[in-house]
Amino acid sequence: MPVKDSLVVIPTYNEKENIERIIRKVFSLKKEFDVLIVEDNSPDGTAEIVRRLMQEYPGRLHMEERKGKLGLGTAYIHGFKWALQREYEYIFEMDADFSHNPDDLLRLYDACASQGADVAIGSRYIKGVNVVNWPMGRVLMSYFASYYVRMVTRMKIMDTTAGFKCYKRRLLQTIDFSKIKFTGYAFQIEMKYTAWKLGFKIIEVPIIFTDRTEGQSKMSRGIFREAILGVIQLRFKRIRPVKAA
Repeated sequence: MPVKDSLVVIPTYNEKENIERIIRKVFSLKKEFDVLIVEDNSPDGTAEIVRRLMQEYPGRLHMEERKGKLGLGTAYIHGFKWALQREYEYIFEMDADFSHNPDDLLRLYDACASQGADVAIGSRYIKGVNVVNWPMGRVLMSYFASYYVRMVTRMKIMDTTAGFKCYKRRLLQTIDFSKIKFTGYAFQIEMKYTAWKLGFKIIEVPIIFTDRTEGQSKMSRGIFREAILGVIQLRFKRIRPVKAA
């Protein structure tokens, strides 16, 4: 049997159209991944679908239910802490809506397990622009947002807002989660910037990003504003590793 060293963290809010398909797809891969759903009290019944599937995949599918919609960043940090308590070596973050292709989990894993990355990023922009089904306005906004982040922070990362990643355990153990302040897409930038400032090796793995076909996007003006203003704050943030217990 394959070694169970990997956990995929998937936050959910109103993902009933996608959640069963994405779970089954991850479990169909040739490498064995466990899955943790961080569920924010979806009114559409997402949690009920996951509970049913947990009976089918005991010990592999897990769910943490929270009291409400508390933000993407806090969902991932909740999942990271859960994973660290259970000794997973590779911790992934992925959307539930198939904008991230589960097949690419294998390539992100290889970048960390075989190529020496401490964090592997599924990058839309490392080889041109690889985005499907987005209107041109959103493509340009995303691409130039990453350019803006690079100019302000000086990070050499093409896709600074990417949300499809694999972290090595030792990286997450080094980050002081109490100092991670952003909750929306700025969270993705803050985590990369923190890893970069702490000296960890970052590899971008080219992927094709496909916009969701089921369910509704969680993007809002407030989330975008947080990302734009948050980058300036990051530039002047002092980052230190968490103190050993």
